[in-house]
Amino acid sequence: MAKNKVTDLVEQYFTAGGFAGYRLYESEFVKEGPDHYLRVYIEREDGDYVSTDDCEVVSRGLSDLLDRDDPIEQNYFLEVSSPGLDRILTRPEHFQAVLGEEIELSLYKARKGSKKLAGKLVSFDEENVTIAVVGEGEVSLPRKEIAKANLAVVF
Repeated sequence: MAKNKVTDLVEQYFTAGGFAGYRLYESEFVKEGPDHYLRVYIEREDGDYVSTDDCEVVSRGLSDLLDRDDPIEQNYFLEVSSPGLDRILTRPEHFQAVLGEEIELSLYKARKGSKKLAGKLVSFDEENVTIAVVGEGEVSLPRKEIAKANLAVVF
């Protein structure tokens, strides 16, 4: 089954309401070496900390649905976890949730000698991400130039 179809299927299971109290943050179906992994990142609807017990509840429920429907041809490992402190930002709702917070961008091409850029998220749309960079002011970058965006872990 194609990567997009697998992640679409996971989204359908969550949308159908089979996981009350949880929401899907992101999922990915990847091949690493000889193995395939279905990674599912969840959040609690109440905004509380995602515990290992939460991950176990979702893992068991999702595993039961996937075993019942058997939609994935390859053998795979199912991993369920929190998106973490340095969560990846891919969807508009991810960016919306961290407006005004520090994010880190990895770029496809170096800008001023670096492929990394960090600053406070000022705005975003389908085509651009604008961050406030210390010493530079606001920097707007086309999304197609951004390889990866993450919430920065600031201590």
